[in-house]
Amino acid sequence: MSIFVKEIVDEEWGNYFDLTGAGYGALIVLILVLLVIGCFVGNNEKKKFNTKQLVYSAAAMALAMVMSMIKLIDMPMGGSVTPCSMLFVCLIGYMFGLRTGLTSAIAYGVLQLIVDPYIIGIPQLFTDYIFGFGALGLSGIFTNKKKGLLWGYLLGILGRYFFTFLSGMIFFGSNAAAYNMSAPVYSLVYNGAYIGLEAVITVIIIMLPPVERGLSKVKTMAAE
Repeated sequence: MSIFVKEIVDEEWGNYFDLTGAGYGALIVLILVLLVIGCFVGNNEKKKFNTKQLVYSAAAMALAMVMSMIKLIDMPMGGSVTPCSMLFVCLIGYMFGLRTGLTSAIAYGVLQLIVDPYIIGIPQLFTDYIFGFGALGLSGIFTNKKKGLLWGYLLGILGRYFFTFLSGMIFFGSNAAAYNMSAPVYSLVYNGAYIGLEAVITVIIIMLPPVERGLSKVKTMAAE
């Protein structure tokens, strides 16, 4: 197909695309560029502060990636319940604001594409990885609000659910027939099951007073 992707023919799952070595390399460069844009470009703060943003953002992304590999429930057609992996992505927006939150969340989506790619086309790639995970960065809207992490997380999760719902309905709606459902209902139920369960678990954890105080302290440390 190109130097970045190759087509895989699979009788069970149908044809899909995988990344080549050049594709992996290009995505790694893209992650670095996005992090630099989010933490440095257009920021009038001191360089030391921007560097701290980069370090904290990279650490949060690494934690999110590790947690995403621990699957409490693994869904048969993709998706899983993890121990609060999306919380760590939303935490970046909560600490540093919308721009850094969005660029870091998109970078995390690219990282997920590198680690566990499933590509049937460019529109699906953008919907699942770029827009889906990137929506978690909307948490930055509530960076200076009371209980900002809680509201930011809820907004980020809703954004992730919206794009995952679109992807399931448009690109994977053919699976609905096996459950005697329409494509929209199937996507709402299927994606809502694992995203909703993880959201409930995470919200309960966020609302625990020791966790709330600890994360607030982390934000204060990141801004010093």
